[in-house]
Amino acid sequence: MFLTNFPKCIRYEQVICQSCSNKYCFHIKWFELVFEKLTFEKPDKMKRYCLAVDLKEDPELIAEYDNCHKEENKWPAIMKSITDSGIHNMEIYRTGNRLFMIMETDDHFSFEHKAAMDVANQKVQEWEQLMWKFQQPLPWAQKGEKWILMDKIFQL
Repeated sequence: MFLTNFPKCIRYEQVICQSCSNKYCFHIKWFELVFEKLTFEKPDKMKRYCLAVDLKEDPELIAEYDNCHKEENKWPAIMKSITDSGIHNMEIYRTGNRLFMIMETDDHFSFEHKAAMDVANQKVQEWEQLMWKFQQPLPWAQKGEKWILMDKIFQL
């Protein structure tokens, strides 16, 4: 991804100084560095999905759910499953017992493919079973639905 508003990247290297002929002096020659790719480059096309689900109305369960999602408690197999499916970024927010998830995916992501991967992954099944201890479907969810895809109604 080429960022037009990103400042030009430069690098420096020490060369034999033209002023004092000392290769260890701090007169520095600067070179412009042209990036073909940036290490934090995102795919050309990203999709964003927003989803919601509720937690059970129990302060102890809500605290335990929050704890499960702390950095030090993440399950490596779950993180791998998420990224392997084409999800590049995932954030979950909570207000009261309502959860809101933002997923940014590559252009090839599909919920059907992710679901098939999840069914075949025992660790994901363990994680999902644990999460059902805390989560409950939204009142308008269809039978068996968990996270519900939200409709975008506004954009600035």
